[in-house]
Amino acid sequence: MPALARSARTFRARHLYFPEFVPFGHRCSVRNHDLEFLKHFSMVIAFLSAVTVGLILFAHHLNGIIPAEVSPEAAKRTEARIAPTGAVYAGSTGAAQQAAAAAAAATAAASQVAYGGTMDGSVVFNNLCTGCHTSGAGGAPKLDAAGIGARAAAQGVDQLVHKAITGFTGTVGVMPPKGGNPALSDDQVKATVEWMVAQSK
Repeated sequence: MPALARSARTFRARHLYFPEFVPFGHRCSVRNHDLEFLKHFSMVIAFLSAVTVGLILFAHHLNGIIPAEVSPEAAKRTEARIAPTGAVYAGSTGAAQQAAAAAAAATAAASQVAYGGTMDGSVVFNNLCTGCHTSGAGGAPKLDAAGIGARAAAQGVDQLVHKAITGFTGTVGVMPPKGGNPALSDDQVKATVEWMVAQSK
């Protein structure tokens, strides 16, 4: 018996301090547990790698779609690089040509004013205002003493001119700014209103 007890103590000591003496069944159980852990860990690493690759590809796709911003400094350098190196001075002849070009531009701008820039109120009225102020459509005051004449007496010509230029919304109708023709100048509107008032006395 003492010899058997010594053998048991020796086996326990070797099992505790020398892992290589672990029985075969125990070693297989530990090895299977490690393999299971490595399998799960590898799956997690593979999933994270796939997500990383997907994010990289998505970022590359977005980078190709969004145009690159040009910094203001780079734009200035580009403008300076392509700017002409000099200009031509034609002396007095060039100045005369510039003056003629400016006069031609002013004439062209004047021709763009409604009805050739005329200050004849009857021309503007017959081309633009007569549609409403002759028939009284939309509550527009007619060209008579009870219409425009009464408005001028109650409000004054200056107030009528102001409303004709800026527009006016009344209880019955609407007066669009400049009668609906923005090409009219303020002076043309004023001349037309004064002509209408004169015809309504």
